[in-house]
Amino acid sequence: MQHIPGAWQRTARGAGLLAADGSSVPTIFAEMSALAATTGALNLGQGFPDEDGPEAVLEAARRAIADGLNQYAPGRGFPDLLAAVAEHQRRFYGIELDPAREVLVTVGATEALSATLLALIDGPDDEVVVFEPYYDSYAACVALSGATLVPVPLRWPDFQPDLEQLASAVSDRTRVILVNDPHNPTGTVFTREVLDEVVRLAHRHDAIIVTDEVYEHLVFDGPHVPLSTLPGAAERTVSISSAGKTFSLTGWKTGWVTGPAELVSAVLAVKQFLTYVGGSPFQPAIAVGLRLPDAFFASVASEMAAKAALLGTGLRAAGFEVSTPGGSYFTVVDAAPLGATDADTFCRELPARAGVVGIPLTAFVSPAHRDRYATLVRFAACKRVEVLAEAAERLAGMRRD
Repeated sequence: MQHIPGAWQRTARGAGLLAADGSSVPTIFAEMSALAATTGALNLGQGFPDEDGPEAVLEAARRAIADGLNQYAPGRGFPDLLAAVAEHQRRFYGIELDPAREVLVTVGATEALSATLLALIDGPDDEVVVFEPYYDSYAACVALSGATLVPVPLRWPDFQPDLEQLASAVSDRTRVILVNDPHNPTGTVFTREVLDEVVRLAHRHDAIIVTDEVYEHLVFDGPHVPLSTLPGAAERTVSISSAGKTFSLTGWKTGWVTGPAELVSAVLAVKQFLTYVGGSPFQPAIAVGLRLPDAFFASVASEMAAKAALLGTGLRAAGFEVSTPGGSYFTVVDAAPLGATDADTFCRELPARAGVVGIPLTAFVSPAHRDRYATLVRFAACKRVEVLAEAAERLAGMRRD
């Protein structure tokens, strides 16, 4: 069979992964990680840590396996994890949730996002507004749902949107406004003015707000402010987070959805037919993690801020123009001062040139807007300090050459 019809095509096309001949191509993360492996370059491309999370959480998972917690979890998740998520939201943000009705455990934030979008988008007339650059799964899931992606550009170097452009992007056809804060790939933290405008527009056009808050404990200057805590937001907001980034356990793929019971139940109606449930032994372990002392969560943010500062120093020494991140794993730079005219080409040459891998920001934007981000590159700081120091030295050496 030469041509295989199906929704996979629009999904791949939405993510920019459909080749001219109609075949599917690998993601930029797979390509650049493979390039790092074959060249021996330091992989500052894909956003995964290179060290494990807290021992108490690891031990809780081992204990759960030994105790026989190896069969299906309940569809919504084990009650103890549901309760721990609700406790976490109250403890850090003052959000009150009914764990039995307003919390849902998912297989990571990616499944939470896909289930949410598939559940809440009603058809091809719907639109989903996102800030661009955007995490690539957003475009893939919106395309799979049949809706239209409406990007609102973020502007170098602070990566905040123009509020007039945001207002013009939201209309009565907008079904979802999707907000990733702290933001991947740019590392920005949106201002209160931006968040207030999102809520205002959602009310004006009767849109649902979906938030991706997986980097909530990686804000460098002050606490994270969930959008759902803003006046008028809670009743129309689905909030998504996960354990992977907070606890450096990305492979455990344990996330959650919180929000009004009727919205969470709608997401469950789809999620139960995607994966049904995730890994049972990880759920009580993540409950342990969510109940760790405040000092742990403060250390997560301070340590990542120090790593981002170290990476930023190295990138400046190499000659890049650097956007200072407000949170997350990521730092974005402009490679134009080093002669780059195309970030994709620059990143493919960088392993041989400097022994370091980055990701072109053009991988996170719609084809029509690639020129706005043509020379911008994303680097990940979620690596050991010695790896970041070595990467900084290698990049500085590139400028000396």
